[in-house]
Amino acid sequence: MHPHRQPPATAIVTACLLALAMAGPADGAPGDATATLARAEAQVRIDPEASRRLAEQALVMLADAPDPGAQAQAQLLLCEHHAERDRTEARRRLDAARTLLASAARAGLHARALACEAELMESGGDGAGALALYEQSVLSAERADDRAQLAQSLFQRGYLRGVRGEFANGLSDLKRAAALFEALDMQAHLTTVYNGLAILHNRMGDAAQARSLYERALRQQESDGLERELVVTWHNLGRVNETLGDWPAAEQAFGKSLALARKLGYARGQSYALRGLAAATNAAGRPAQALEQLGQSAAAQQGLPDERLRGQIQLQRGIAMVALGRRSEAKAALDTALAIFERAESPAEVALAHRALARLHADQGDWRAAYRALEGQYAVSDRLLRRQIDERVAALKLETDAAARETELRLLRREQEATARALEQERVAGQLRTTTLALGAVLAAVLAMLAWRLRRTGLAMRNLAHTDDLTGLPNRRDLLSRLEARLAAAGRCAVLIVDLDHFKRVNDVHGHAAGDAVLRAAADVLRDAARSPVAIGRLGGEEFAILIPDADASAARTLGERLRAAIAQMAPMQAHPELRLTASIGAALSRPGEASSDLLRRADHALYAAKSSGRNRVELAAE
Repeated sequence: MHPHRQPPATAIVTACLLALAMAGPADGAPGDATATLARAEAQVRIDPEASRRLAEQALVMLADAPDPGAQAQAQLLLCEHHAERDRTEARRRLDAARTLLASAARAGLHARALACEAELMESGGDGAGALALYEQSVLSAERADDRAQLAQSLFQRGYLRGVRGEFANGLSDLKRAAALFEALDMQAHLTTVYNGLAILHNRMGDAAQARSLYERALRQQESDGLERELVVTWHNLGRVNETLGDWPAAEQAFGKSLALARKLGYARGQSYALRGLAAATNAAGRPAQALEQLGQSAAAQQGLPDERLRGQIQLQRGIAMVALGRRSEAKAALDTALAIFERAESPAEVALAHRALARLHADQGDWRAAYRALEGQYAVSDRLLRRQIDERVAALKLETDAAARETELRLLRREQEATARALEQERVAGQLRTTTLALGAVLAAVLAMLAWRLRRTGLAMRNLAHTDDLTGLPNRRDLLSRLEARLAAAGRCAVLIVDLDHFKRVNDVHGHAAGDAVLRAAADVLRDAARSPVAIGRLGGEEFAILIPDADASAARTLGERLRAAIAQMAPMQAHPELRLTASIGAALSRPGEASSDLLRRADHALYAAKSSGRNRVELAAE
């Protein structure tokens, strides 16, 4: 079950500041709309339906005394509530919030709107589109200096990265989110981060560490009375025990999750818990009972946009049908599950579906098909194991690099502080000295040297903060600051997003060392092909961005084609001569008054169009 439905960070701050208001008027009584909204945020983890009622009540109050920021916050809270329940209603609430955001003073709400839109895309099965929006949400929160929303957006991006197999990047995001929540003294929110970390550890093959994290989260949530969060954590603990084959413990955990979900009227939680109980029942050799539980799970899921859950239900249904000898129905269910898991890029579940199909074919006496299914299972499992090992190594490398970078920055800060102190002392000394002109000249030279050292240290720190470690290109922060400066000056420009096609296969087949070498080589090719005044930077992963000042559609497409051709003609790597790359490119021209996030989103959509049209092509967004 997704662990990331928690009070969004902008609203969390409001709730904390207005904690006393929670003892205010009861539901339905007249009172302060802001205080009612704060109570709505606080109830998300405890009683989601009470949270919804309070948010709607706040909107009624605000109708008489409009406050665009508070109204947008209420609409976004309702968007997040309905994202798990009613996709159409969630979209309606998001559109209402976006209309209000133009007049809202709280910049962090823009990041929250992007995160809610991403959650809708994620639950609809569009993981790539959701990840792009979470990226924008993180950037928007950073620009707004909204640390609480930044922690929330990092958490959501990190969780999705982990689901898609980017374990190292996912762990990095989640640990950064945990550090922010810790610094903001949001202890209760750390339990949700623990859930996300546990899910990634489980997917990386470290089930024991995952179980420890879940048990830690359970203790905190039970102490705080966070019943809605307990539904998720008990379910996730059941999944870990399912992975470990500890079926009695799994059944107990799923049962606790189901009881709490029913108490709260939480349909999605009930559906997930019933699916888990069906898996335990199948393992115990009671397929008929498992089908009954799966029927209840599917009924609870009606109207809920969750493709992965539908795939898990179909997988267990197929397993039960195989045991009951209902082979044609089993085949249909397992084929559906396999297709869903392959679209979601979930290798562990793909392997489970292949294994179930192998048993079905063996029962039918079709040994050739059974062998092919087992071959598919072992191939996926082998790739998953190699990815788990590679990602663990990459995670350790990220931690080591981050620690080294932090040490270097800390030393630079110390040098800068020491130089500043020395400079100040010399200035004071200079005021006290009224000696000869020669001594004054010496003093001026000393001051100039110290000022030079201070400037040099400051430039070194700035370069560290604005440079991508792997490729040496400007990083996302640097490129976005240039883009925003260009747009603020009302200058026309174009943005190109370059994405290396099938890059995951490089990491999966050749390992992360080869992937890093490919990224450095691609960066060199793009740097050579895109000359000043064009600005190039790495957005992250296998994505690069190009900023072209004063560009029209023809210039953007011409440069895009040149970059695409340059990538396609890259010289093969000496260690891996079989590696040949292509790139898909999305381009967008700026519009007067357009925000950088909107320009990047249009370029992203053009990139997705290039991908869906066959890759190795350039697509230009409509002006």
